[in-house]
Amino acid sequence: MTNSTLFRLGYVAMSVNVKNCSPSQTMTYKRFQQLKDKEAAISRLERIAQSNIHNCLRLLKHNLAHDIRFFRLSSRLVPLATHEDLTGWDYMEAIRDDLRVLGDFTRKHNMRVDFHPDHFVVLNNPKEEIFTGSVKSLLHHVQLLNGMGIDLTHRSVLHVGGTYKNKPMALEQFISNWSYVPASVQKMLMIENDDKSFNLQDCLYLGEKLGIPVVFDYHHHLANHEEADWALNWDRVINTWGNSPLPLKMHISSPKSEQAFRSHADLVDPDMFMRFLKEVNGSVPQMDCMIEAKRKDSALFQLTQDLKGRDDIEMVDEASFYVKA
Repeated sequence: MTNSTLFRLGYVAMSVNVKNCSPSQTMTYKRFQQLKDKEAAISRLERIAQSNIHNCLRLLKHNLAHDIRFFRLSSRLVPLATHEDLTGWDYMEAIRDDLRVLGDFTRKHNMRVDFHPDHFVVLNNPKEEIFTGSVKSLLHHVQLLNGMGIDLTHRSVLHVGGTYKNKPMALEQFISNWSYVPASVQKMLMIENDDKSFNLQDCLYLGEKLGIPVVFDYHHHLANHEEADWALNWDRVINTWGNSPLPLKMHISSPKSEQAFRSHADLVDPDMFMRFLKEVNGSVPQMDCMIEAKRKDSALFQLTQDLKGRDDIEMVDEASFYVKA
């Protein structure tokens, strides 16, 4: 279908179907301190990290069985990786082999994987220590990607940050701070519109100025927008991906309710998703759609079941499809 977009579905970090398979097992710093033998405590952290990466591989094998080739990796693979009191801990030595196996698997099966660091990772904070801590966390993600042998380019989604009671100044702070961000981190990042502070236009302003791809979150846009018609800016979104080796990606979720509009529902409303798809169909050759629903892979399976029943959808496999023009 020459004039149609190939849409691929993915989900976030965790399966509700594969049991005992968390890639985000952790140890608190308080618990770490309680262990009298520091060497033994670090050894335990390393075993947790190895288990997390092993579980990631199990999830990718589960995904492959269902034709899912788009997945968000957990940012919590290595507990306490960037904690200030563990500076000098060479955790990469302990997980190098496991990471390489994970990366080899993604390449062999043509899987797109990326990250979305925690909300406390912000690059527009005016406080130097918070900015520095954010960069440290992002460099940790760089190390993980390098360990997997995955090209850094556009592998980590980030929100713009806080408005600090002056949004125009906060946008300029992001631009100012950007020049202090290491080149490897700059290469890795994409920015996403959020549901409260920085809308699509704000992200496009930064994306166009700094050469960062903009990840469009449809649900966030409905919760936070200046112009209701996002489609008027869709060509600008596409253009921010002009120099990317990866297909354009977007996020899809549905509001939990009218009262809790910003919260994610368990599943994706197929009618809401179809409204988006029909607007963008044919605008790019391929689009990767990240499902951010509470029910993770079950939400993806339910959505594909809903789409299969429609006359205007042509399924390619269990997780990708065309919309008939």
